Amino acid sequence: MEQDRYIAGVPCWVDTTQPDPDAAAEFYGGLFGWELEDLMPPGSGGGRYLQARLGGGDVAAISSPQDGAPPGAVWNTYIWVDSADATADKVRSAGGRVLSEPFDVMDAGRMAVLADPAGAVFSAWEPRRHRGATVVNEPGSVNFNDLHTSDLDGARAFYGAVFGWEVLEMGGGFAAWTLPGYGDHLERRTPGLRQRMEESGAPPGFVDVVATLAGDAGDRTPPHWGVTFAVADADAAAARATELGGQVVVPPFDAPWVRMTVIADPQGATFTASQFVPENKDL
Repeated sequence: MEQDRYIAGVPCWVDTTQPDPDAAAEFYGGLFGWELEDLMPPGSGGGRYLQARLGGGDVAAISSPQDGAPPGAVWNTYIWVDSADATADKVRSAGGRVLSEPFDVMDAGRMAVLADPAGAVFSAWEPRRHRGATVVNEPGSVNFNDLHTSDLDGARAFYGAVFGWEVLEMGGGFAAWTLPGYGDHLERRTPGLRQRMEESGAPPGFVDVVATLAGDAGDRTPPHWGVTFAVADADAAAARATELGGQVVVPPFDAPWVRMTVIADPQGATFTASQFVPENKDL
C-alpha cells in the first residue's frame, strides 16, 4: 500500500458544512472543477456528504449540517491523530474544550470536534478507511490550513502541548506551524524534496510546515481555522467566484511568494484562493 501522506499532528482533510449542499456543489464545482459524489447510504435520514474529487483524487467534501449544529456555512479542518480519544484528553488538559466526544464515522475513521482556548474549532481524525486528501497543492485543492487568532501566545502553548507544533517566523508578518520530523516523512515519500525546496529559496525549516498562523489583532472575526486553496490565477478565481454568486471579501493582492484573494461562497463560508508566484518571494 502507498505510504500515507500524513502523520499524527498534520492537517489531513477539509469539508464545508452548508445549509444547501447542492447549491454549494454547484458553486465549488464551477469554481474548482470538482466532481462530486454523495457518500451517504440510502436511508441515512436525508443528510448529504458530497465527496469532491479532482482527476479521481479526493480533495474535500461538502456536508449537510449536523443536528443541533449552529446555522451557517463554514469550512472545517481535520488533523490526523493516532487516537481521537487521547487527543480529546490532551485538549482538555491544555485548556481547550471537547465539543463532540470521540465517535466512529462508519468505517471511515473516528473523530472528535474540539476547540482551542480562544474558541477556534477543529476536528481530530483517527483514520481507518479514509486516509485524508490525496490531491493537495494543485489548483482546486488545499494549499494550507490557517489558524486565525488574536491569542498567539496561548495558541503556541496549546498546540505545542496537543500536537508538538512549533512556530516558524518567516518575516513580513508571516508565521507558520511546524511539526519537527514532518519534513523527514515527506522526504521519504518524495526523495529530493528537501533539496528542491532549499534551491527554490524556501526559508530554513519550511519543509516541516503543517499549517499557517495569522494574528488577527483588532479583527472582529472570532478565532477560527480557515482554508487556503491553490489556484492557477487569483484574479480569474475572484472573477469566476463572483459570476457564480460568491463575494470577493478581499480583492487579489500580492504577498511573499503568492498572489491571493479572500472569497465568500454564496452561503457565507469564506476561504482564501492563492496563486503561487515565485517572483514575489522577496516582497
